[in-house]
Amino acid sequence: MWISREISQRLLLLNKKKRVFDILQIGQSRDIASKVFDYVLVLVIVVNILVMLFETFDSLKEFRFVFETLEIVCILFFAMEYILRIWTSDYLYPDVSRGRAAANFIFSFDGIVELFTILPFFFLSGFVVFRMLRVVRIFHLFRLNANYDSFNVITTVLKEKKNQILSSLFILFVLVLGASICMYSAEHEVQPEVFDNAFSGIWWSVSTILTIGYGDMYPVTVAGRIMAVIISVLGVGVVAIPTGIISAGFVEYYSRMQREEQRGRGTIALNATPESGLIGLGIEQLANDFGILPLVIIRDGAVVIPTDDIRITNGDTLVYYDDTI
Repeated sequence: MWISREISQRLLLLNKKKRVFDILQIGQSRDIASKVFDYVLVLVIVVNILVMLFETFDSLKEFRFVFETLEIVCILFFAMEYILRIWTSDYLYPDVSRGRAAANFIFSFDGIVELFTILPFFFLSGFVVFRMLRVVRIFHLFRLNANYDSFNVITTVLKEKKNQILSSLFILFVLVLGASICMYSAEHEVQPEVFDNAFSGIWWSVSTILTIGYGDMYPVTVAGRIMAVIISVLGVGVVAIPTGIISAGFVEYYSRMQREEQRGRGTIALNATPESGLIGLGIEQLANDFGILPLVIIRDGAVVIPTDDIRITNGDTLVYYDDTI
């Protein structure tokens, strides 16, 4: 009798833990509690950011107590959510042990962002470096979009084009270094206090190549001005290269998605139900256990890009390609 009661209590705790995990995840229209939590989370994030901005107004010093109270409430909410996400992390990473699952979440992008948005509250006074941690609170804004399609599209494009982007950044680095050395050679004798060594022109070259041009450092010799014109023209082209690569990546990505949507033959839409055995599985598990690699996941009418941290929930529609049809 005592053993059965202990087992029932443990099962009840597991059910509550699973329910907490479901609520913390991106909510579906059928799950009112999870949907409400999502709205409350967005509201708290927005309030926290607004408080940080309003605290910088000297004219609002009389409301400082209100701001501090709101800040404490927000931090308590974020801290409780962070603890609950660690507690339920074994559902997010079901293939590893409980301790490993907690570590995976803590060192994941979402875990680091959540931790960095809590820490500044405890270091708002004292050394300047601690007070600067206020800025870290804007990381809350990442969480508004971290699990939705647009954020996944951006990260996917950046991963696909990382080699081209790194190559363009290397070209930019070479141009900055070369511009600094050239400007030193042309201007050092005339402006030794401004261009005192080969690296002193890096600030000038960066501001010039990025078309900012603060005007605190500028060439006065004919040779220096000619090189400045050439470097400025080259800088416009070099800076445009990463932009073009990323833009082309977005075009390729959405063109590929459009082709997949228009390709009716061989495309299967599978609904995730409790009987299907798919609920709670990750993308890798789907591929290994069922041979399914979703192209997209339709969730509440929205298109979700399948990434490693996505878990199948009840009501999802998995769109995948079967070449045997």
